Amino acid sequence: MALKQTADMLTLTPEELDERYAYKGSDLGATFDEHTIRVRLWAPTAERVVIRLYRTLRARKVEELELTADQQGTFVVELDRAVYEGYFYTFQASINGQKVEAVDPYAKAVGTNGKRGALIDPSAIHPERWIEERPLFHSSQDAVIYELHVRDATSHSASGVIERGTFRGLTEAGTRTPAGGLTGLDYLTDLGVTHVQLLPIYDFGSVNEAAPNDPDNYNWGYDPVNYFAPEGSYSSNPDDPAARIRELKALIQALHDRGIRVVMDVVFNHVHDAETAPIGQFVPGYFFRQAADGTLSNGSFCGNDTASERFMMRKFILDCVTYWAKEYHLDGFRFDLMGLHDIETMNQVRHALDRIDPSILIIGEGWDLDTPLAADQKANYFNAPQMPGIAHFNNGLRDGVKGDVQTPADRGFISGAFERTNEVKRGIAGNVSSQGFADEPNQVVSYVEAHDDLTIWDKLSVSKPEDTDEIRRKRQMLANAIILTGQGIPFLHAGQEFFRTKNGIRDSFNSGEVVNQLDYERAEQFRAGVEYVKGLIALRRQYPMFRLENTAMIRKHLRFLEEGEGIIAYELKRTYEGYVERQRVYHNATDHDVTIELPSGEFEILVEEGVVKIHAPRLHEEKQLVVKALSTTVIAERKADYKKYAVAGGAALTILGLLYAANKRRKNNK
Repeated sequence: MALKQTADMLTLTPEELDERYAYKGSDLGATFDEHTIRVRLWAPTAERVVIRLYRTLRARKVEELELTADQQGTFVVELDRAVYEGYFYTFQASINGQKVEAVDPYAKAVGTNGKRGALIDPSAIHPERWIEERPLFHSSQDAVIYELHVRDATSHSASGVIERGTFRGLTEAGTRTPAGGLTGLDYLTDLGVTHVQLLPIYDFGSVNEAAPNDPDNYNWGYDPVNYFAPEGSYSSNPDDPAARIRELKALIQALHDRGIRVVMDVVFNHVHDAETAPIGQFVPGYFFRQAADGTLSNGSFCGNDTASERFMMRKFILDCVTYWAKEYHLDGFRFDLMGLHDIETMNQVRHALDRIDPSILIIGEGWDLDTPLAADQKANYFNAPQMPGIAHFNNGLRDGVKGDVQTPADRGFISGAFERTNEVKRGIAGNVSSQGFADEPNQVVSYVEAHDDLTIWDKLSVSKPEDTDEIRRKRQMLANAIILTGQGIPFLHAGQEFFRTKNGIRDSFNSGEVVNQLDYERAEQFRAGVEYVKGLIALRRQYPMFRLENTAMIRKHLRFLEEGEGIIAYELKRTYEGYVERQRVYHNATDHDVTIELPSGEFEILVEEGVVKIHAPRLHEEKQLVVKALSTTVIAERKADYKKYAVAGGAALTILGLLYAANKRRKNNK
C-alpha cells in the first residue's frame, strides 16, 4: 500500500526513520526485465519525486515522469524498456517545498563526470571473454597483495603500452620498455603476486573526465560520487557509460586469466562533498553523523563521516559490495578508514560476501578515529577479535620496521632503532600474541609501504640521510624480506620492489603523473630488487610455514631465537609426512656481518645477500653461518623423522611378539 510522504517527516530522527521506513527490498535504482525498466528511490522525507529523462548525454530537452509513492518511503516508476533504454536520467524531489535534483544514488552507469545516470543494464554488457570462475585460492594467508593505481600502472612513456593510463592499457599483453623489460600486465604476472588491489575504480569527483589525458588532471580517487558505477577517466570514452563497464570487466578478466585476483579499494566512510553527493540529497541529514553542535562529524578529515550504523546506510554498503562482487567478479575489498564504520556493518559485509564466495578478502584501515560512535562499536583494530575474517593493516609492524610515518625523521628497526625489535617480532608472528590485536593471522595485513605517506625509499632518505644509495637499497630489501617471510597477509605497494620514490612527497594524491607513474626504467635499473621480491614471493609459495593458517599453528611451529641486538632470528619447524622440516630466518639490521652458531644438521641456503636460491640452493655444511650486514638469510633442512620410524618399528615388534606368543599357546593346547 502506498504511503503519503509529508514534510513532517523532516522532524523524524534517523532512528525513527529506520523504525518506520527501513526498506529491505533489493530493487533500489534501475532494474530490468524483458519489457520494463523499474526505477526506485528511497526518499521518505520527499513530498514528490519526478524522474528527468534525457535522450542523450548532453541533451537539454527533458521529459519528466512522476514517481508513485510506494512502500517504506520509496518512490517507483515503470518505464517501457523499448523506449527508454539508453536514456540518461536524474531525480528531482520536492522536500519541504524545495526542489532537489541529483543522480540516482544507486545508478549502475553514469555519463561524463557522473552528472547523469544512464538507463543501461550492466549485466548485458560484457567483454568478448567473461567467465565467472575466479583464480584458485585456498587461504587468505596465501595472498600476496600488490596495491596499484590504474593510471600509474601504464602511464610511463617507457611502458610500451598503447592506451596508457586506462583500463584497456592494463589488459595489453606483451608490453615492453625500449630495453625489453616487462611492463604492465606481463610485469604483474612475472612478479608472482596473487592479488592486485586497485585504488578506487568507482566514479569519483576529483578528475575531470572530459580531459583524461592531461597529466596534471590526476587523483587517487578517495572522493566518491557514484559508488556503483566505474570511473570514466580510465575508459576509452567517458561519454559512453557502457564503455567503462565493458573495459573494467575486461581488465578484471585479463588479471583473472593470469591467475591474479582483484581487490577493490572502497571508500564508504565519507563522500566527495556532503552538500552535493547523491547519497545525501533525498533524505537530508540521514546518511551522515553529526557532532554535538550539529555540524557534520569529521573523523575522516574529509569534511564528513557517513553513518554506517543506520539501516539504510548499512544497506547501501552491503548492496554495493555484493553488487561489485557479483557483477564484476571482484575478489576482495579494502575498506578505507574502516575504523569509522561500526562492527555490525562490517560483520554483515563479511557474511554477505561469504554467501557469494568465502575466499573473497576483506581488509581495512582499522585506525581509531574521532567520530560520534561508541568505542565498543567501532570497527577498529582494538575490536578486531569481534570481526573474524576481516583483516586490519598492522601499523605497529609498519612503524616498527621503518619508523613512525607521522614523523619523517623517526627511525625503525631497518634504520638502527633496535628498541623497536619487539614490535617487528610481534608482526612477524602474525600479531597474535597477548600484546597484539588479532585472534588469528587472517586478521592482519603485514606491510611497510602503501600509497599514502612516504615510500620506504623517501622515508630512509630523510631518516638516514648519511647513507649511500647502496646502503639504502639494502635496508629496503631487508624490510621487504621481513614482510614476505612473516605471518599474516603480506601487502606490497606498487614499485616497492624497485625502490619507488615520489621525490619526498608524502601524499601524492594530486601530484600528477610525473610523480606517481610506475617508472619501469627504474625497475630495469634495479632489476636485482625486483628479482629479490619475486624470489621471496616464490619462497613463500613453496614453503607453507611462512603462511601458517591459524594461531595454534604459529604457536606450535614458530620459535624466536636469541642472536644479539639488531638481529631477529626465528625457526619454523614441523613434522610432515614422515619428515622433519625446518626453516631458519635471520634478519640482520646491523651494519656489520654476524656469525651464527648452527645446530647439528644439513642446511641449504635459500636466501642470502639479496638473492633467493630456492631452485639451486647451496649446501651449507659448516657449523657457523655468516649473515651479511643489512641482509636476510634463510636456511632450510628436511630429514626423515627417525623418531617416528623408531616408534613405529617398536610397535611393529611388539605386535609380532604378541602374535608369536599367541601362536605358541595354540600349539601347546593341541
